[in-house]
Amino acid sequence: MVLISVVMPVYNVEDYVEKCIKSILNQSFSKFELIIVNDGSTDHSYEICKKYAKSDHRIRLINKKNGGLVSSWK
Repeated sequence: MVLISVVMPVYNVEDYVEKCIKSILNQSFSKFELIIVNDGSTDHSYEICKKYAKSDHRIRLINKKNGGLVSSWK
């Protein structure tokens, strides 16, 4: 049962995204889902997120055309 949803917008943050994902996954509370919204990154951010999404069932990855931070919530 999922009690909390964490939404993480991502855009061209390949240098930081792995550390951020690991930090979220390593929380002591585990009844959450991590929704990663890749906003059309042109670096390797999407590939890094995809690797984690394949290895952890709590991660849902959404890949969309770039629309800016606000569009990640729509």
